[in-house]
Amino acid sequence: MNGVADSFPDLASSGGGAEPGVTAGLILAAGAGTRFGAEPKQLADLGGRPLLEWAVAAQCAVPALGRVVVVLGSHAVEIRARVDVGRAQPVVCDDWESGQAASLQRGLRELSDAARVVITLGDAPLVTSAVIARFAAEPPGTRALYDGTPGHPVVLGAEQITALTALRGDRGARGLLTDALTVEVGHLCSGLDVDTPEDLDAARAALR
Repeated sequence: MNGVADSFPDLASSGGGAEPGVTAGLILAAGAGTRFGAEPKQLADLGGRPLLEWAVAAQCAVPALGRVVVVLGSHAVEIRARVDVGRAQPVVCDDWESGQAASLQRGLRELSDAARVVITLGDAPLVTSAVIARFAAEPPGTRALYDGTPGHPVVLGAEQITALTALRGDRGARGLLTDALTVEVGHLCSGLDVDTPEDLDAARAALR
C-alpha cells in the first residue's frame, strides 16, 4: 500500500475478515476536521486523553463486538502514535479527502465477513459503551435518536452494506436509513459531534 500506511505496517489491511455471523464495530475518524483549527481534532485533549480515544475505548469495551476497526486518514501517522486503540484495528483510507463515503467503504471492506456492523464517529466522544452494546443487539437498519435528532450508533446489515458500495463523495449511510428503525437514547448519553473548539468545551462541561 502506498501512502501513510507504509509508515505503520499495522495500519495496512490485515487481510483477515471477521468470522461469519459476527457483529463488528466501525469507528470513522478519517476527516481533517478543518472547522476545529490547525490541531488534529482527534488529538484534542478531553479529560486527559485524546478525543478519539474516547470513541475507540467505548466500542472496545463492548464484548458483543467481535472485531473493532477504526478508519484513519488525515494525520494518520501522528494519531496512531498518540492514541491508544486497545483491541481495535486501525486502518488507513488513503483517499479520505474524497469524502465520508470512501472512509466508510474502507472500513466495511475490512469487515467484509461481518454479518452486522455498528458504526460510531471518532468525534462523538460521549456515546457510551452501554448505548453501543444496546445497538449491537438491534436489527440492521437501526439508528440512534438524540432528542429526536438522528445520530450514531447506526447498525448496518448485508442489504445496507451492499448499497453503500455505490456511494461517492461526502455521503455516509444517512440516505439509506430514511426509513430506519430508531431508538431514542438522548436520555442515556450525549451524541455531541465535536466539530469546533466550542463543541469541545461543551464536551468538557458534560464530563464535569
